[in-house]
Amino acid sequence: MNPETEDAAVDPTYAFKPSLMGAICQFALRPDAIDWQIGRYSGSTRYDSVSAVRLSYRPVTMQSHRFVTEIWSAGTPKLQIVSVSWRSMMEQQRLDRDYSAFVTELHRRLAAAGGVACFSTGLPVVTYWIGVVVFGAVMLATAALVVRAGILEQWGASALVGLFFLIFAYQVGSYFYRNRPRRYRPDAIPDGVLPRS
Repeated sequence: MNPETEDAAVDPTYAFKPSLMGAICQFALRPDAIDWQIGRYSGSTRYDSVSAVRLSYRPVTMQSHRFVTEIWSAGTPKLQIVSVSWRSMMEQQRLDRDYSAFVTELHRRLAAAGGVACFSTGLPVVTYWIGVVVFGAVMLATAALVVRAGILEQWGASALVGLFFLIFAYQVGSYFYRNRPRRYRPDAIPDGVLPRS
């Protein structure tokens, strides 16, 4: 086996298609850098030059189980690694196991490089708290509607609004719970921001 083949065997790779019409995004973890190719753009980002990494849970309309890793480094564009890949107009493929393994190994290599990267989860702090306040206001307004419909003995309307309340509270509450802003060490990735493989 020649050296190039050996390197290919030990360097983890990951690829996904971010949109139906978009180009494939490809990443490879080399000994001292992450190589990337996004459409016709490509580059290499040294682990010790990475300034920040953010992990988050980002569901979308057609895929409720979607996670994103964002990587910032001086002199290169922000890199995004996503846990799902488009396969057709109506289907996205979950890549849970490959995504979790790749992101975990990326963290191991970033820690070994001894850089000064800041590791965080969730949404930016200001965005998060604005969202929580709006979510709380919507929940209070919906609860008031349920109570008012009950007082007026509008049981059908009360049940319908109550059902909406429960579904909305679960989905949006789960989103904010997983995406609360936190700092973490690269050897201790928090639960909720990586898919269970």
